[in-house]
Amino acid sequence: MPHTTWRGFFRRTAQAAVLGLLAAGLTALTPLAADAATAGTLQQVTGFGSNPGNLAMYEYAPSDLPTGAPLVVALHGCSQSASDYHTHSGWQKFADQWGFAVVYPQTSTANNSLSCFSWFDSTKDARGKGEAASIVQMVDTAAAQYGSDRGRVFVTGLSAGGGMTADLLADYPDVFAGGSVDSGLPAQCATTLTAASGCQYGSQNLTPKQWGDKVRNSAPGYSGSWPRVAIWQGTADTTVTPVNGTELRDQWTDVWGIGQTASSTQSLPGGTTESRYDDGTGKAAVALFSVSGMTHGLAVDPGSGADQCGSTGAYYLAALCSSYYTAKFWGLDGGAGQGGGTGSLPAPTGLTVTGTTDTGASLSWNAVSGAASYDVYRNGTKTGSTYTDTGLTAATAYHYTVAAVDSSGAAGASSTSVTATTTGSAPTCYTDNNYNQVQAGRAHQSGGYTYANGSNQNMGLYNVAITHTLRETPAGYFVIADSGC
Repeated sequence: MPHTTWRGFFRRTAQAAVLGLLAAGLTALTPLAADAATAGTLQQVTGFGSNPGNLAMYEYAPSDLPTGAPLVVALHGCSQSASDYHTHSGWQKFADQWGFAVVYPQTSTANNSLSCFSWFDSTKDARGKGEAASIVQMVDTAAAQYGSDRGRVFVTGLSAGGGMTADLLADYPDVFAGGSVDSGLPAQCATTLTAASGCQYGSQNLTPKQWGDKVRNSAPGYSGSWPRVAIWQGTADTTVTPVNGTELRDQWTDVWGIGQTASSTQSLPGGTTESRYDDGTGKAAVALFSVSGMTHGLAVDPGSGADQCGSTGAYYLAALCSSYYTAKFWGLDGGAGQGGGTGSLPAPTGLTVTGTTDTGASLSWNAVSGAASYDVYRNGTKTGSTYTDTGLTAATAYHYTVAAVDSSGAAGASSTSVTATTTGSAPTCYTDNNYNQVQAGRAHQSGGYTYANGSNQNMGLYNVAITHTLRETPAGYFVIADSGC
């Protein structure tokens, strides 16, 4: 149905306004095999918690995902599915390239007739309630499964999924380090069904402080760091009018305590203007990406280029790869995120893996004029400044980027990522109680306590009530690996 027809239809009744609201893609839900079980495929996860929001959980992770990697939550639009969003959005490309897992919550017609996330319902989008609580249960489950870095959990969403993303960032600033609201709405813009269409089509005429209060009131007493927020908005969007992008900007800059005047602007592909709003350290806390001429949908850019991703479809619109720029804004490419490198030096080129051993990897890259040194990042964490990384695990893939550092100590932009896989055999892991670990010859006991053979790490009391995972590498040498083999 054309947008002009949708708008007339929406305005006839409040119910239609929301159930048709943000209908980002009118394809039918795509069922997935419930028992897919291998990494590197989209798979459903059941039994992830009490699930008060009646959602389904799907996830994707590259087969070589290391522990301590980031985690991204991606929310589809109305009448879409987890599979649809996974296929078109481009997140799989960057999960594979930069090493992180993706969780795709999925709602259904049982919750909403057009399978919209309930960003407008205070019984479902508030902390500890309904769909919001279910999504956080998914985060807990995936983070435990993959050994994810709980300090690098991010959430993104399109349309109604974008509205729920903003709510989640407000509800759970202790869970999400950053977010991206694509063609969505400000946090807690509407708390009832009848108020939703007003948010969709027009300005709410609130001050930045009033918008910010909606976030602060969602997590009373919270005193930690706020999430860093990217906002994507098409200038020709008639389903979620462009004023929503401005209101999101006002809301999150106020939460951060910074002004609404951009610290800097730059032109990106697809007629896109990025406006950055920096915190006191010079790092972008909020970024508004305005895509000229784009209607309602997610910006994608099919192709094989480093900054391209996704495929076009209903409400997946050819402009630029929003997932690429969002991932870089969060620092998922191995850098510290937009503005995280406060220096002006360009990204090193030619990053190459020159050799690997069982426990190390050697790198090379082209020198950057003016660089006093370099920062090397392994799986998103700075490891040092040398061309050789050591202390690695055999038969394991690691993702590297590098940034040039100027004489003042400021790091510039990060390079593209390369993957180094160490040689040797994959370690063997054994999970059992302390008594059985001793009986199997992987540990020994002394004075009523259990110690891992080789490393001599204390495993606790010698009994059947305490369980550990032991990793064997090399043969006969065991270390505690409870966070993952």
